[in-house]
Amino acid sequence: MTIVLDPAVAAVRLAVRESLAPREGSGSVVLVALPGGPDSLALAAAAAHEGPKLGLRVASATIDHGLQQGSAEVAARAVEAAREVGIADARVVRVEVGTEGGPEAAAREARYAALSRLAVGVDAAAVLLGHTLDDQAETVLLALARGAGAGSLQGMAPRRVDELGTAWIRPLLGIRREQTRAFCAASGLEAWTDPHNAETRFARVRARERVLPVLETELGPGIAEALARTAEQLREDNEAFADMIDETIEDIVEHAEAGIAVSAAALAANPAAIRNRIIRHVAQSEFGVSLTRTQTLEIARLATDWRGQGPIDLPVFEATRQGGMIVMRAR
Repeated sequence: MTIVLDPAVAAVRLAVRESLAPREGSGSVVLVALPGGPDSLALAAAAAHEGPKLGLRVASATIDHGLQQGSAEVAARAVEAAREVGIADARVVRVEVGTEGGPEAAAREARYAALSRLAVGVDAAAVLLGHTLDDQAETVLLALARGAGAGSLQGMAPRRVDELGTAWIRPLLGIRREQTRAFCAASGLEAWTDPHNAETRFARVRARERVLPVLETELGPGIAEALARTAEQLREDNEAFADMIDETIEDIVEHAEAGIAVSAAALAANPAAIRNRIIRHVAQSEFGVSLTRTQTLEIARLATDWRGQGPIDLPVFEATRQGGMIVMRAR
């Protein structure tokens, strides 16, 4: 008797299988971040099915931020769901959420820090995150609305390896949200619905519920896929730029007292895209500062439009022209 696999189940399982095939590190565990919604639940079920075939043990972690009433019960249900799909090592991690950067950013920071610690503790080769193509489209759309640069417009990376050697993987970036819901329905899985996903005080919810549907109606279908493709193309460009910038910096940058110095002539000779990226890279790597475009262009003018202007005061450091060098020095 031939068993016909539901198309959504097949698509999600394939995405997970392909994402797990390139193995980083020596760990034999994959850790699924499992809030309990349809995206993460479909991811967990697919990982539980595919992981053992690749010699991987699958674990899950549900982060309880304690920000909503009944969060402990929601977390307990997620653990139960994980065990139902075959994940024996399912646990809840309670975190304390600060206030810096707003509630969403603070919760995200606490969540990722907890997952990172747990990944090290269980010797996980990878952490799997349940972001979908729809999440990617919303991320790119919000970045466009802010006037962000290419770094933000590239959206969420499908895979990155942190300094501890753990791979952070988003297998579902090519999967639509409706497919994860169909996966859960076909598999008889009851997913949790996060009430925050309906609160229009959040920009992401407004983009999801109001803006993207209007774009689809007025401009035609396929907007989400187009935004996701834009992210992928920009990621490729940024990776190429990053390699070029690393090579260029070795030739034109030198250490200075309490800071770093960049050849003004070399900066001016480079195309604006590379010149500005070099400036932003130096500011971020040396001083931990993310420059705005206006700040970046002001520093660039020390190379391209030098008229004897004085030092440029910036957060943490100042930039000034000294002879043929632009010196960035901590204040």
